Amino acid sequence: MKEKALDRLFYETLKDIYYAERKILKALPKMARGAETAELKKAFNDHCAETERQVERLQKVFEICGKRAQGKTCEAIEGIIAEGEEVLEEFKGQPAQDAGLISSAQAVEHYEIARYGTLKCWAEMLGMPDAVKLLDQNLQEEIKADALLTKIAEGAVNEHAMERAA
Repeated sequence: MKEKALDRLFYETLKDIYYAERKILKALPKMARGAETAELKKAFNDHCAETERQVERLQKVFEICGKRAQGKTCEAIEGIIAEGEEVLEEFKGQPAQDAGLISSAQAVEHYEIARYGTLKCWAEMLGMPDAVKLLDQNLQEEIKADALLTKIAEGAVNEHAMERAA
């Protein structure tokens, strides 16, 4: 049996986040349509455009590795997105809907932050400075997206979620 080294683990994890980002690209417009507050709609739409650029950066990382860009099913992101869809169904039109959407979106962001942080570290160890830069760009965008979601939640969304449905 061939030994699996860090470069192989890097590649497999890269396929995982590539799949996740492409799946997120499909979910963000649904979340934007479902959001009640203009600020949250805008955040989801803006992050969708940002995610498209992140996918392009990932494709460049695959090129650096000399591999074809391809994803592999990421069960974690499948589950997180399914939870977000559940929020949309169960809380549609309810005061807590946007708070639930933010919670689901932050679960996605935290997953991405963990993946990009790990991939960046491994790229450094594997001597891939160009990949490090690309992965760090994605990481910093995810950190900013998470902070924005927190700001929106703490602004008025969480307070609105406390209201009783009429």
